[in-house]
Amino acid sequence: MACALETLCGQAYGAQQYRKLGIHTYTAIFCLILVCIPLSVLWLNMGRLLVFIGQDPLISHDAGNFISWLIPALFGYATFQPLIRYFQTQSLITPMLKCSCASLIVHIPLCWVLVFKSGLESIGGALAISISNWLNAIFLSLYMWYSPTCTKTRVPITMELFQEFREFFHFAIPSAVMVCLEWWSFELLIMLSGFLPNPKLETSVLSVCLNTITTLYAIPRGIGAAASNEKEVVDYVATMAPLVCVSVILDSLQGVLSGIARGCGWQHIGAYVNLAAFYLVGIPVAATLAFWLHLRGIGLWIGIQVGAFTQTILLAIVTSCINWEKQASKEREKLFQGLQ
Repeated sequence: MACALETLCGQAYGAQQYRKLGIHTYTAIFCLILVCIPLSVLWLNMGRLLVFIGQDPLISHDAGNFISWLIPALFGYATFQPLIRYFQTQSLITPMLKCSCASLIVHIPLCWVLVFKSGLESIGGALAISISNWLNAIFLSLYMWYSPTCTKTRVPITMELFQEFREFFHFAIPSAVMVCLEWWSFELLIMLSGFLPNPKLETSVLSVCLNTITTLYAIPRGIGAAASNEKEVVDYVATMAPLVCVSVILDSLQGVLSGIARGCGWQHIGAYVNLAAFYLVGIPVAATLAFWLHLRGIGLWIGIQVGAFTQTILLAIVTSCINWEKQASKEREKLFQGLQ
């Protein structure tokens, strides 16, 4: 949902309406914290839900326990994600780098203590993530409030933020649908792998592959997942490596194309594209290859890459059809009409 700010803040900053950029950021933080409340209820019951749909009870219990302790991280994430868009819009990359490095310096020893020395194991990992998320949010907030580079866009918190709810959700809901339709398709692979023979092996391999993809965004997380599995898992992952390489290429292309769609405020089009690419093409192909042709995890991964390829092609077609002069004129008129 925070992706809505890529439209709202980008257009406000481009039109030199700096005050609106700050208001949009506050509105997003408040709205996302509200959304975290029902999500927390869902997370508290995740273990029972996984068992209900037929997943392995032991894996379900561990996953439910982990995600319950991860709830504080959810609220921290809801706070610092809008702040990231706030800084990105102004091309203030250095503050984010400094804050991330500071959080990482704390996170590594903290994670080691909570996981290995406290006896909390996976719960300690969840607590470490929660603390790191909130440290990121606090560091970015302090920089926003006290740095002279944010003077133009720094505004006091007023009741005006409530007036932006409708506009925020207008872009936030299709933004969430657009992003979630893609990511849920990958998560569904892990869910489907839980129904295959030897679910512990299959879910481990799919999780490693998925985490390897996210190394584009969080390198330590992928390396950590890949380095902590058994030999059987490592050997299986090795056979999946070429497919993971294809995934990196496709993800790089669609990341740029999706960003163009969000910047233009076309999240609803992106949602339709992702729905068609992953749920009408990718998931059916994945299920067919895995269960009918007995390719197991490899079949699941091939299927989802077929969906990713379809997504890239469709987004490329949409991007090529954009009339940039007409788009810029339309957004300029809409922005200044809101100020009258």
